[in-house]
Amino acid sequence: MTGWDILNDIVSTFPPIIAMVLVVAIVVVFIVGFGRHGQSFLRYGFKQVSLGSSLEKRFDIMESKIDGLRTEVKAEIDGLRTEVDGLRTELTTIKVNHFGHLKNYLGVLNGALLDKAVIDNETKARLDNEIRGM
Repeated sequence: MTGWDILNDIVSTFPPIIAMVLVVAIVVVFIVGFGRHGQSFLRYGFKQVSLGSSLEKRFDIMESKIDGLRTEVKAEIDGLRTEVDGLRTELTTIKVNHFGHLKNYLGVLNGALLDKAVIDNETKARLDNEIRGM
């Protein structure tokens, strides 16, 4: 005997009106359960835990974690900006000092070339003007 045979025996013992009320009640329960819980009603029935409040708690926790992460990322970006600004300042200082040393070196070199008679006064004056223009 199968489950359907047992169900048929039980339903056939009821009078037709009671069987019809029982069938309608079963259909109403199925419609209400399926409408409220969807397909998981077929697996778990009405013994499902309402996930509304627990989902809200989970989303609140997740939102607070995301806000904390945003704050950390923003602080890290601000720190990086500060470091980049410091590097820019250092590069500017290095450029100025480097070219200052280079200008001094070129001035000394022009004087040495003039002393050795490799260049004349006119060429030295032009080179000095070029160095000042750098």
